[in-house]
Amino acid sequence: MSADAKQAFGVYVHWPFCLSKCPYCDFNSHVRHAPIDEFRFARAFEREIETTAARAPGREVTSIFLGGGTPSLMQPQTVGAILNAIARHWRVAGDVEVTLEANPTSVEATRFRGYRDAGVNRVSLGVQALDDASLKALGRLHTAREALDAVAIARSVFDRYSFDLIYARPDQTPQMWEDELKLAVAEAAEHLSLYQLTIEPETPFFGLHAAGKLKIPDEAVARALYDVTQDVCAKLGLPSYEISNHARPGAECKHNLVYWRGQEYAGIGPGAHGRLDIDGIRHAIATEKRPETWLMRVEAQGHGVTSDELLNSEERADEYLLMGLRLAEGIDPVRYRALSGRALDPRRIEILRDEGAITVDPDGRVRVTMQGFPVLDAVVADLAA
Repeated sequence: MSADAKQAFGVYVHWPFCLSKCPYCDFNSHVRHAPIDEFRFARAFEREIETTAARAPGREVTSIFLGGGTPSLMQPQTVGAILNAIARHWRVAGDVEVTLEANPTSVEATRFRGYRDAGVNRVSLGVQALDDASLKALGRLHTAREALDAVAIARSVFDRYSFDLIYARPDQTPQMWEDELKLAVAEAAEHLSLYQLTIEPETPFFGLHAAGKLKIPDEAVARALYDVTQDVCAKLGLPSYEISNHARPGAECKHNLVYWRGQEYAGIGPGAHGRLDIDGIRHAIATEKRPETWLMRVEAQGHGVTSDELLNSEERADEYLLMGLRLAEGIDPVRYRALSGRALDPRRIEILRDEGAITVDPDGRVRVTMQGFPVLDAVVADLAA
């Protein structure tokens, strides 16, 4: 059985609240100046878990991811209540990976031992930059020193931890990024998520960029920064296993692999998405984004689902192609054919291989090359046509 066909089931839990909204962020996150009723939200999470498990019974949970928003604003007992609810309604694998996203501030880092005691065994820290000027420009509330101190606390509490950085920031040069990245790898131990800054619609950065008040590196510099990312991480033992994620072999994020391999996962909480197989049909499920509206929906009907679409074979295959080609391991054309009912076009595969955008293993597995990753969207579109 190929890696992407092995049985896995993830549970994603979305905590939608943040202390402030970062100007580049288009995630479903909300700032509330009044205290959050954590107890009430915890009960609603438990209820939606129960309802979702009734629709998708008998699964064994292999990974849990508490994302946001800022889940590290939750008290450890709230996290514990959510994890206990998951364990009540599904079997949980003995080697389950339980990740919590955290802001790298000293206040939140003091809760790390409480999260570990609640059942979290991996943290992902939103560091984003390792210099104070960049952090201020990105709207982050922590300093570089505070971030590194939080990483050190994470290292002392958890066997597994990761942190995020954003590159292609305003005025960033390849040499600056190389120096920052070497420091990051030295601190990272096993895993880094490295994202190129993108200007997303309906964010403050979008307006500033449109007005010419925010200048980001041009395409040539952005490509040079990408190349530095690949070269430095590979040389220092954290090769890319996905277009934006780097890990020592064996330290990949199990939960994110569920997404990229086209496997099943439940989405719990405001604005969460899920992919569940019910009666042999793949359902694409989304919940109400507004936290208080989601809360009232769950209390009234047991779930916050606002969209539940049935994916046909072609749509499932397209998702598998789109997500799977992000991975260094690539995709299995046999699985693609089983999903879509048709084989990938051998002529298109040959053309892309001749162009150096993909490779094909002796067993037929298709992988995007380092040269192909910067034009991944075009590669996917060509293969899907």
